[in-house]
Amino acid sequence: MSPSRLALPGISADSTGAFAFGIVYDKVTSAWWDAHNAGKQWKDIRHKYVEQEE
Repeated sequence: MSPSRLALPGISADSTGAFAFGIVYDKVTSAWWDAHNAGKQWKDIRHKYVEQEE
């Protein structure tokens, strides 16, 4: 077997792991940020400044 055929599964696993880690990291940090800044973000105070759409 050639070295490139042996490396492909490892590269695929690394890429998949990095992609999954990126998604999980983004979701966890966003959830923490939302909890830490609750009541201070536009999505929390929007109802005070924007009239209801009909």
